[in-house]
Amino acid sequence: MHSELFYQLALTLVPNIGDVQAKILVQHFGDASSIFKAKKSQLEKIDGIGEVRATSIKHFDGSHLVETELKFIEKYKIRTFFLTDESYPKRLLNCYDSPTLLFYKGDTDLNASKIVAIVGTRSNTDYGKTITEELVKDLASENVIIVSGLAYGIDAFAHKASVKYGVPTVGVVGHGLSKIYPAQNAALAKEMIAEGGGILSEFFHDTKPDKHNFPLRNRIVAGISDATIIVESSINGGSLITAKLADGYNRDVFAIPGKITDKVSAGCNHLIKHNKAILLTNAEELLAVMGWTEKKLKPKKQRELFIELTPEEQIIISLLQQKEAVHIDEINISSGLSSSTIAAAILNLELQGVVQSQPGKMYKVI
Repeated sequence: MHSELFYQLALTLVPNIGDVQAKILVQHFGDASSIFKAKKSQLEKIDGIGEVRATSIKHFDGSHLVETELKFIEKYKIRTFFLTDESYPKRLLNCYDSPTLLFYKGDTDLNASKIVAIVGTRSNTDYGKTITEELVKDLASENVIIVSGLAYGIDAFAHKASVKYGVPTVGVVGHGLSKIYPAQNAALAKEMIAEGGGILSEFFHDTKPDKHNFPLRNRIVAGISDATIIVESSINGGSLITAKLADGYNRDVFAIPGKITDKVSAGCNHLIKHNKAILLTNAEELLAVMGWTEKKLKPKKQRELFIELTPEEQIIISLLQQKEAVHIDEINISSGLSSSTIAAAILNLELQGVVQSQPGKMYKVI
């Protein structure tokens, strides 16, 4: 009898089964083991799976790779997060292409209330380095987790500043956890883990840092965070991929402006010019936009005891009452209403003092 983790690992190795198909299968069967135990006829009837993918599942022959990975996980005390796990990053679950399984070395809560990504060019200037350190320093007292990609340049400076000022920081890498790339950041990675941060990956431990892995890494950086800050980036920089992904996930994107003559600021200036990012000059602005500043609230008027809700508003309220807070994407998916209807209903509920917006496009019943 194999463990559930065995089947979770196996699911990520099945040919023709990507993250989207894995999510479809998990939603249908409930767990990974049930997928492999299902009959081929059951599998191929599922929308998005079909005969070819059903055959791939039933003919899976990568057990030796799974056993090797299990030994690595046990030896190095790696934590794993599967789609159905309570500890799986909830922000990522709202992304259509969320990783099926994550590997994590560290203790930081990936569902913390405030997570900010700080990314940028590998060829940073002194200006970019200084801005990065100032941002992290000013966020140190705000109970924020800093996420970045553990690359040269701005990423590394974001992690180093976090360690320096006691901010938990998570490095998302585009390779397995057996080694750190670049090797020069291996000592930094150990510091990050020791100081309450961690290293996160979706790849098996011996996966090399191949070029095509890094855009995949970027989607985790963007999806796991409430906000993404681009400090410096060329017009074709990888950080602009992260910014595009974050915007697609309905996350807030910020960019640090720079001189129009600086190539490493061209990407940031482009984002700001085309309204793809909010111009950012300091941490206070970030906190204000995200609604993370402490305000002296005026006493609220007592809400009317009996408010007449439309059928659409009642659907939304029913969804919000199931959890402490619900992301707008989940409301769109679960309500069956159009996005324009949802927007109008939520606005009306906010005006009536029934619903409150939260950072990261989350909503809750007051």
